[in-house]
This record gives sequence, structure tokens and C-alpha cells, in this order.
Amino acid sequence: MKPFFLVALILAILAFGAADAVQFKAFNNAKGTAGGNRFDSQIGISYTTQVMSTSSNFIWKTLNQKPADRRNHVYSVMLAVEPVDGVAYESNNVIHISASYIANYSGDLKTEFTGIIYHEMTHVWQSNGQGGLPEGIADYMRLKAGYARSDWVKPGQGNYWYQGYDVTARFLDYCNGLKNGFVAQLNAKIKDGYYEDVFVQLLGKTVDQLWSDYKAKYGN
Repeated sequence: MKPFFLVALILAILAFGAADAVQFKAFNNAKGTAGGNRFDSQIGISYTTQVMSTSSNFIWKTLNQKPADRRNHVYSVMLAVEPVDGVAYESNNVIHISASYIANYSGDLKTEFTGIIYHEMTHVWQSNGQGGLPEGIADYMRLKAGYARSDWVKPGQGNYWYQGYDVTARFLDYCNGLKNGFVAQLNAKIKDGYYEDVFVQLLGKTVDQLWSDYKAKYGN
């Protein structure tokens, strides 16, 4: 191979890698506060960006979003620990985590913080949906990664499948047990919005039938 073509090939490979790469950045915007100080001492920036990267790879694999053209075209994700209400939220590829929540959390902070990142990173990469489905998929990802909270509902509990968060996550886990890869296919199909017959298409039953089967399996 001639040197000119070899150099061109290397540059093309590097360009492809750069286009596919995602930058993960984290900031502590609550320095000097109880939450900001606890973040620095027990978690830190380096660990945070590492989990942002590893969680993204886990999500891409679980949602069948490799190669990169199968997922949202996002090349930079930021996370900020700051004085905000609640626990955390994601908006425009920026994850905001409450410094006061970090300060007051009484359990294993590092495990909880990691679980929060898996949940919020899912919002960056998942398709849009309606009702509690997006939050359910985000908690499903946290569940499958091994970071479910001890106070989550048990399998079979909950009032309705689209209740969101842990309730929907448990139900989706049941559905994925019926057909491996179901959640990835569900996420792909709701890219342009949720529609109920997607459950019939993928599992041969309506979502209400599946919910009844799920409740019956666990004696609820």
C-alpha cells in the first residue's frame, strides 16, 4: 500500500473514531456546601465521569444502540452537582444532581449516586415516550445494572403498568423475560411516540393482558 493511501486511511479511521466519541464532563457547582464537600470526599469528578462512560456503554448494549448510528446523536454529556430541588433530572444532555440530596442521604452514597447516573444517562440515550414509560425504562436500566434501591416495589406490586419508575421497571423486566431484547425493541419502536399496539406486535398480547398476567404470576 502506498504511503499516501496509508496516511489517508489512518486519518479516516481517526476521524470516524472522533465522530463516534462522546465527551463526559462533571462539575461540582456546590463547593463549600455540605453536599458539595461530601461529593468531593466520597465520590469525586474522576469517578463520576467514569460511571457516565460505563453506564452509557451498558445502556447502548442493552438497548442495542451499537453502532453509534442507532442512538441519539449526542457527543457531549455534562453532569453538575448543584443546589437544585429533588434528587436529579436531565435536560438537554445535562444531568443536574441535588447537592442537598447528597448531603442528607443516609445510605451507601456511592452506590446510590451510581444508580442515579444510570437512570439519568438513560434519559440521554432513550427514545421519547409517554406517561411513565420513559421513567420506567430508566429505572429498568438501573435495575439490570444492579443498582435497584432496597425500597423499590417488589415484582408484581403497583397499581398500573405505566405508573413509572420502579413499578414500570419491574413490569418491563417481566416482559423482557418473555422475550429477550424486548425493552430494546420497545425503545426503538417508540422513537416517534408511544402507541399501545407495540406490545401486541412484540409479545402477541395487549399491555393490559400482559399486566394481568404479571400480577397473577406474583399473586397480586
